[in-house]
Amino acid sequence: MKRIAIVVIVVLLAAGGWWWFHNEAKAPVARSASEVNAAALKDPALIAKGEYLAIVGDCASCHTSQGGVRYAGGRVLPTPFGNIPSPNITPDRETGLGDWSFEDFWQALHAGKGRHGEFLYPVFSYTSFTKVSRDDALAMFAYLQSLAPVHAPALQPSLEFPYSVRSSLKAWRALYFHEGEFQRDASKSDEWNRGAYLVQGLGHCNECHAPRDSLGGQEGKASLAGGQIPAQNWYAPDLSTRANGGLAGWSEQDIVDLLKTGQSARGTAFGPMADVVTQSTQHLHEDDLRAIAVYLQSLPARPANAPENSPLDTRPIMAQGAKVYGERCADCHGKDGNGVAGVYPPLNGNSSVNEPTGINAMRVILLGGFAPVTHGNPRPYSMPPFAQQLSDADVAAVVTYIRRSWTNTASVVLERDVVKYRHTPID
Repeated sequence: MKRIAIVVIVVLLAAGGWWWFHNEAKAPVARSASEVNAAALKDPALIAKGEYLAIVGDCASCHTSQGGVRYAGGRVLPTPFGNIPSPNITPDRETGLGDWSFEDFWQALHAGKGRHGEFLYPVFSYTSFTKVSRDDALAMFAYLQSLAPVHAPALQPSLEFPYSVRSSLKAWRALYFHEGEFQRDASKSDEWNRGAYLVQGLGHCNECHAPRDSLGGQEGKASLAGGQIPAQNWYAPDLSTRANGGLAGWSEQDIVDLLKTGQSARGTAFGPMADVVTQSTQHLHEDDLRAIAVYLQSLPARPANAPENSPLDTRPIMAQGAKVYGERCADCHGKDGNGVAGVYPPLNGNSSVNEPTGINAMRVILLGGFAPVTHGNPRPYSMPPFAQQLSDADVAAVVTYIRRSWTNTASVVLERDVVKYRHTPID
């Protein structure tokens, strides 16, 4: 619990940096000699390219409040340390990016520094965005500058001392930030390199799908190895398709289907990933989706999990779980846990069922599972919430049963684990 709290502190305080450079900083940074001609930013082809890249980066999700104008900011993320608002990135001169040059934008994206040279907090995922090419950054800037200006003054964050102290970022950056554009691997195909560029850069997949240490930095070099998403109480699974990976056995088509429609033969997107599919990946070009799948399939095998060594007698909880499963789950997901293709996702071998913590299965059972509405799957089936029908003991039992039946061998979930997530908001 302490580890998660520290991670949340370090990562979520970052949004304060966005507010700070819109409201507090004073001295501008010297302009680069390579200023972009204003006329070049009005090229329709460049703007169209930038719009697509902004979708790839899922920029609108963070920079749009519920019911608000797209990209006008104001989305508030509640945390134990206060509310964190996102900034306006429309070209309004007073409250947005209207007075920004391309060099200002490039500095933020590539170097993690604000318009006035201040360090940005890493809730803005510059640790990934630094890999974006300068040409792509220019296209994105052209698109954002083409939007209708929206006057939307920044909301003030309610961060408490010492979480708003910025000087510590110098040490954090020395440990965790490696500035530099994506470098092609000449030994790999063009398709692999495109997939790696999208996943590592604009897609910023590792920001969620990687474990973080007590300082909020990514642990070791375990790329896309899975991790709990700070403050959201979801677990983003390991993305390796090889032995012991979170997507072990997934085909290229399975990955493409999930990203395009929110559903595949191996699983369904829900929680934060459902929003990513809705806002971003369903709109990607087919060749980019294929490239992402090719890259993910190249991720290495993972070490086998050590067998659980617990003195707990699981037979009573498994018996209770089997009873609940038979009454509440088997009609849709099948007695064999294999679901119904294209309708109900399988639980047998499901990466979200087998993830290390059990958080995802607990939350879906309590709060319901809602697949994204996409062009490829406009009327998805949803799972109803069972929070009112099942006790904490029932939820723990059925989650344990699902995680330890068929080919699944995940750890036991206890009643006290369920208590933590019963009243946790969906996002």
